Amino acid sequence: MEIGKRIKELRTSRGWNQEVFAEKTYVSRQTVSAWENDKSYPDIKSLLLMSEIFEVSLDDLIKGDVVEMKKEISSESIREFKKWSNIYAAGFVIGILIPYPLVHFFKWWGLLIFLLYWVALLVLAFRVEALKKENDIQTYKEIVAYLEGNELGKDEKIAEKAKRPYQKILLAIGAGALALAVFILFRLIFG
Repeated sequence: MEIGKRIKELRTSRGWNQEVFAEKTYVSRQTVSAWENDKSYPDIKSLLLMSEIFEVSLDDLIKGDVVEMKKEISSESIREFKKWSNIYAAGFVIGILIPYPLVHFFKWWGLLIFLLYWVALLVLAFRVEALKKENDIQTYKEIVAYLEGNELGKDEKIAEKAKRPYQKILLAIGAGALALAVFILFRLIFG
């Protein structure tokens, strides 16, 4: 982050040592040293106070850090989306493979277990959809761009929004057809 360099630059331009500056900001000299060496980040109250002391806007004080903060927030969102999407994908594959064995071996109890599993998977699907909505991504192209840390252009975004309803319907039909095919395959193999 750039804030440490910026604090040191502004402090030294006024001829203050760390102790003098620490007194002005109501913190210890060690805290100032930690800020300047990027070992810790000032809280919002300290940032506002520094903005007043240095007579600079808050934007000017943290200007280099805003870009870094946005990158960190974006990368955290991407990690969370990847995690939940991968869990959902694995659960979906398992959900396609387990219905026949469950019903075959456990009869009606297997069907109950299968339905409970799909309810849990549905909750997980809502979580993934909420993340997609938060980040305004729905189509495959939008998701790929998001995971790569990119954004689509305005025209591409409009074109992708037009595809959203159709892709969801096709995915649902495809998933149902795949599940039916796997069930029939198991039925033919295991009788």
